[in-house]
Amino acid sequence: MPSSSAITPEARVSGAAAALRHLREADPILAGLLGDATAGEVLPARDPQPSHYAALVRAIVGQQLSTAAARTIHERLLARFEGRPPTPREILETEPEALRSAAGLSKAKLSYLRSLAEHVESGELDLDHVATLPDEELIRELTAVKGIGEWSAHMFLMFQLGRPDVLAVGDLGVRRAVQLAWRLDDLPTPAMLTKLAQPWRPHRTAACRVLWWSLERTRA
Repeated sequence: MPSSSAITPEARVSGAAAALRHLREADPILAGLLGDATAGEVLPARDPQPSHYAALVRAIVGQQLSTAAARTIHERLLARFEGRPPTPREILETEPEALRSAAGLSKAKLSYLRSLAEHVESGELDLDHVATLPDEELIRELTAVKGIGEWSAHMFLMFQLGRPDVLAVGDLGVRRAVQLAWRLDDLPTPAMLTKLAQPWRPHRTAACRVLWWSLERTRA
């Protein structure tokens, strides 16, 4: 798979447009959500983190938080390290309480960040290698690390690696958007969402982004 830097802007635009065209044709409810929106509106270019490690740090910070809250805490963490993502060694050498007070991280997330740093520093987790694996194998490798669950692995696949067919079944925003659009009484279960999303293949990542986009519009 080519890296995101190897894909031209023109190819990105073309791929996003093709994904939306497929989703409009495959699912009338998604088509209704999209209306006449363009790919640029709904699927803006990804902004991957400078390293795979930095992307996982960002994912851990964002667990169980709103987008705005996650962004604020992540920015505070970067500020602690002169505006850049910390390295594994820096995480391990910084007093946990200093990180906690500077960034507002919970004790649990501090322990997760340290676990990730330890796995990377020891070589137990080789992120360059892991990033080349098929989706399911990659998820198994990442979720072996304390604090990296399926949601964090899905975010890594979607936004760092640009994998096109990832369904974030555990994401509350995706589930809430489906509940609203399909007029369900309750949030869909992962099994229900997986079944409903079959027509979206092989563009389930784009479908999740459409759902997030639609949810933001309901809040505007």
